[in-house]
Amino acid sequence: MNKIKTEEEIALMRENGMLVSKTLAEVGRHIVPGVTTLELDALAETFIRDHGAVPAFLGYNGFPYSLCISVNSVVVHGFPGDYRLKEGDIVSVDCGTKYKGYFGDSAYTFGVGQVSQAAEHLMQTTRESLYKGIEKAVAGNRIGDIGAAVQNYVEARGFSVVREMVGHGIGSNLHESPDVPNYGRPGQGKHLEEGMVICIEPMINQGGCGVYLERDGWTLRTADNKNSAHYELTVVIRKQQAEILSTFAFIEGKTI
Repeated sequence: MNKIKTEEEIALMRENGMLVSKTLAEVGRHIVPGVTTLELDALAETFIRDHGAVPAFLGYNGFPYSLCISVNSVVVHGFPGDYRLKEGDIVSVDCGTKYKGYFGDSAYTFGVGQVSQAAEHLMQTTRESLYKGIEKAVAGNRIGDIGAAVQNYVEARGFSVVREMVGHGIGSNLHESPDVPNYGRPGQGKHLEEGMVICIEPMINQGGCGVYLERDGWTLRTADNKNSAHYELTVVIRKQQAEILSTFAFIEGKTI
């Protein structure tokens, strides 16, 4: 169960949120045509360890890398490798940290150089849908309120929601209950209580919602080979407005 976190626990998770956010920004600075995804993975691992933490994904259930790097039609859990990013690619980077016994988790989709208008629209809509979900992450609401907000926003714009992968609780474990789907019905699902900490992470496809798992047992790709985008933030359920523990500010050059 996702136990209610104390303010001391939340403070430790806030530190993880800042570190995972800074790691994504550091990776983002190196996302240019010609870089390999394995080079990005090594950079992230070094950055995390240099800050006294460990990569949360490395070895998690056998996952062999520090980052999930998912290019174009890969939805999530892509393996870093020898692939060199090309102009016009979109690349979703999912990163986790473990520091002082607690976890941080965040994801962001980057454009490589100049991307198509369609890809830009997909990324923008997915990012905006995340914040629509976060608006519903307040005490007294239900899990279904979050999913419905995401689903309604993206489907109204012609995109589709991946059903097979969902957000999750987080704390002293990387994945805790409850599951946080990006689809649903308002007023349905688990009650949200103040002090719960969850990861909301829309995974949105340009085409249909169908996906398939590649032979490596991890890489999830769109069935129609169209692009997919993924954004994730860690939030604390509060009474009036969710507190966001990770941030895109470092990536987007904003002050916090």
